[in-house]
Amino acid sequence: MENIQLNKLFKAWHLIVIVLLLLLVSVGGITRLTNSGLSITKWQLFTGILPPLNAEKWNEYFSLYTKIPQYNELNMGMSLGEFKYIFWWEYIHRLLARIVSLAYMLPLVFFIIKKHIHRNNLFYYFIIFFLFFFQGFLGWFMVSSGLTVNTDVSHFRLAAHLSVAFLILGLIFWSYLNSDNSNLSINFSWIMTFMIFFLIIFFVQIVFGAFTSGLDAGLIYQTWPKMNLNFFPEEVTIKSFFSIEILFDRAHIQLFHRLNAYLIFIIFLVFYIVNLFSVKKNIFNTNLLMVLLLTQIILGIVTLTSGVNIYLAALHQLTSVFLMMSILLLIYKLKS
Repeated sequence: MENIQLNKLFKAWHLIVIVLLLLLVSVGGITRLTNSGLSITKWQLFTGILPPLNAEKWNEYFSLYTKIPQYNELNMGMSLGEFKYIFWWEYIHRLLARIVSLAYMLPLVFFIIKKHIHRNNLFYYFIIFFLFFFQGFLGWFMVSSGLTVNTDVSHFRLAAHLSVAFLILGLIFWSYLNSDNSNLSINFSWIMTFMIFFLIIFFVQIVFGAFTSGLDAGLIYQTWPKMNLNFFPEEVTIKSFFSIEILFDRAHIQLFHRLNAYLIFIIFLVFYIVNLFSVKKNIFNTNLLMVLLLTQIILGIVTLTSGVNIYLAALHQLTSVFLMMSILLLIYKLKS
């Protein structure tokens, strides 16, 4: 009887953490899109739990913000009321990060004490435990890149921060899917190998999505399917496309993000057709993934052509999370 109750608690724990992570990623996306990430200039692990509670504290936080390049070069003359708007997004993001970390770590200790986690899987859960600490470091490492010289955070550090968030969520979701049989491993059949390859390409897209966001690459060439009058932007050549420019130049990054989206769709379309008419396995989950993939592509196009509307861009990022989860769900179904 106790084991049945522990199983229910174990699954509920995973679900709670997954929901909190979805909320955290959503708020993180809005924080980035509203340029709120640099509003809190100090790393306060414990003292930063409470927000400013009086005028003196608000002025103190605002005074610190006025000393960084973002304020002096982009937001000079910002009122205290305007500062509070960006402050609250960053504060909520940091508070949620603390909450979700505790929501994972404390129950983990409980389930270890109760010996409910198989010893073969302990390393898996400890990796996630470590990733939460690493993510906290990456968050501050990212913010610190925009406090002295730049008006914004490093797009490389932003991509690392977002990628680890996706990794944590993916690992916990995979653990949730396997919570009944505790078999976290997979067998590498051809179809499974294909899905892992597909997941890797998807993560590359996440990285370049972060580059696009971090460099505001979506604010140029806001037409589709052409980039202004051409399919390839004028400043991109075959030689430059396969150079270091692909990591730094906004036109190159947006082009790669578009091309990789097409590649992802074509690869999955081939798999979809083969599975639908030949393999005929897990049709419902395959259809679900196709629907989410088409939705994500449409959202990407609409977000771009809307001038990067904040709400559409946030939804675009959130849908990518559900897309990752649907890929993992299909992998789970295929291995079952």
